[in-house]
Amino acid sequence: MANRSSRSRGSANRGARSGGSRGSGGSQRGGSRGGSREQTSAPAGDARPAAREAAPPKPQEIELSDQVVVRDLAEQMQVSPIDLIKALMNAGIMANINQVLDHDTAAIIAEEMGFAITEPAPPTEPEVEEEPEPVQRRRRREYTEEELARLVTRPPVVVVMGHVDHGKTSILDVIRKASVQVGEAGGITQHIGAYQSRVNDKTITFLDTPGHEAFTAMRARGASVTDIAILVVAADDGVQPQTREAIAHARAAGVPIVVALNKIDLATANPERVKQQLADEGLVVEDWGGEVICVPVSARTQEGISDLLDMVLLVAEMENLRADPKAEMAASVIEGRMDRSMGPTATLLVQEGTLHEGDTLLVGQTHGRIRAMFDYQGKRTKAVGPATPVVVTGLRGVPVAGDRVRVVDTEREARQIVEERVAESKQSQDRPAQALTLDLIYERAQSGAVQSLNLVLKADVDGSIEPIRNSLDKLEAGDLRVKFVHVGVGNISESDVNLAVASQAVVVGFNVGVDATAQRLAEQEGVSIRTYEIIYRLIEDVQKALTGMLEPEYHEVVQGQAVVREVFTIPRVGKIAGVQVREGKALRNASARVKRDGQVIHEGRVSSLKRFTEDAREVTTGLECGVGIDGMDDVQADDILEFFTREIVQ
Repeated sequence: MANRSSRSRGSANRGARSGGSRGSGGSQRGGSRGGSREQTSAPAGDARPAAREAAPPKPQEIELSDQVVVRDLAEQMQVSPIDLIKALMNAGIMANINQVLDHDTAAIIAEEMGFAITEPAPPTEPEVEEEPEPVQRRRRREYTEEELARLVTRPPVVVVMGHVDHGKTSILDVIRKASVQVGEAGGITQHIGAYQSRVNDKTITFLDTPGHEAFTAMRARGASVTDIAILVVAADDGVQPQTREAIAHARAAGVPIVVALNKIDLATANPERVKQQLADEGLVVEDWGGEVICVPVSARTQEGISDLLDMVLLVAEMENLRADPKAEMAASVIEGRMDRSMGPTATLLVQEGTLHEGDTLLVGQTHGRIRAMFDYQGKRTKAVGPATPVVVTGLRGVPVAGDRVRVVDTEREARQIVEERVAESKQSQDRPAQALTLDLIYERAQSGAVQSLNLVLKADVDGSIEPIRNSLDKLEAGDLRVKFVHVGVGNISESDVNLAVASQAVVVGFNVGVDATAQRLAEQEGVSIRTYEIIYRLIEDVQKALTGMLEPEYHEVVQGQAVVREVFTIPRVGKIAGVQVREGKALRNASARVKRDGQVIHEGRVSSLKRFTEDAREVTTGLECGVGIDGMDDVQADDILEFFTREIVQ
């Protein structure tokens, strides 16, 4: 209870801060950013009443039924569900977005948030009696009975990213040590790349990857396993180049970001400056009227760590993470290694279904039958469900991080599939990988595989980035525009190439070099790297690529007309029209329409064009020739043939 009370107090303090800022968020969004800073610098207690007076659309009186769902109460009050859940946490009530509240609890929370409760209308009015019904219908639309029977809530999978020396490892160590103490395991036997933490009787799975490069390398191999990203930013150092890279990698993965503002215990900490820098990167925190959760923490004093975990669980509730433990097993490799005593081992993260000891696995280009499984604490286990990391032994080789895992019936079947995969891999190595170049963008757009021109932009200095980015932002071709996956300073690195692979992007550099490892990876993965020394050439090439992405427009060009003099029927060929060209020319590589009395009776491709017995490419005005048209079976003397071509509008 002591831990829970302190966590509630932390949430209450944070709720007061975010509540004050969120209340003024409407006016902040409408004004300038400078105005936002002035408002957020004021004490929360002063900002809240002013915000309520400045927001007349928000109802001051609400009507409550006997029971109400958290989501519907938030809609009725016109507040964010996150703010309402925070208020409930402040009152010691751990509720999710689909939780049903009784009338008294809902009334207390609503009054604390500044709303007056009115008595419901007399029961003679049917609207009051039937009010709970829409709530039930909404819940049924979200999940069918069959889905509810199969799906279970699963733990969120979290990755922690940030700039070097900002405290990412320290925060993970604090969480890991607390997890070991709760589990009474006496220590983790080995580093397995993932572990779990228990918070408020709920589980969080952490991926302990060495950095966002490994995180994106896994995504590049098709393993999208992460649900939430914790971005660690030092309050004294602010946003740094690797911070921007981490933001780009998390956005490319499409996962929500929770900011952990670390080192707030230092005298040099400047949280407001860091929030400004985050806003410049497009991450507007709740204190500034945005939607990004920001939690002040200190890995050294452990202040705010429990609040950070509470917020991760809150975001997980909002994401409504579900999985089917009875579905066909699917997992991904977190890391593989050769153990001196156990042989090849792999850390797997189960995503669907249940993995059992004794299952036969197909893992990338290797396979094997599970001899033993160990959880993150080194304990032997027989079965693991979704979002759970586990170490398996019994594989024939060491798999690669990001390899997909599935269960097959027999080792013979697994061996056969592996042999086919190895053969295909050797063949693909002999063929150069096809890069997603600017020249190929048009073809990919036609097939629907590319909707925007994704760019990873690297430049020599910050001063070069702004004019390039501003110029490229102005480029457009119809609805198609440039989308910046990542913008940074310095040479093109392996991390940039991994990000390009995962995001189907082209890497563009201005006055920068390409690291040798990045060049090798780009050649291996088929990533296009283009470097420039003149800005206008860079912009010109991107403009051409954007234009090529548009569906081409065609217009018709009439090449000539001919009149039918005679019709011949040739066996196994069909009808041939003997014509005289009256104007222009008759073309073999064209289309033709047959007109009779001014009406088009047939249209098709010119299948043959002959001058006497010789094939001809074109026949000019005044000359006679024989013309065959695909599907032409009703042509008569005096019909008019009109020859035309379709050309692309430049």
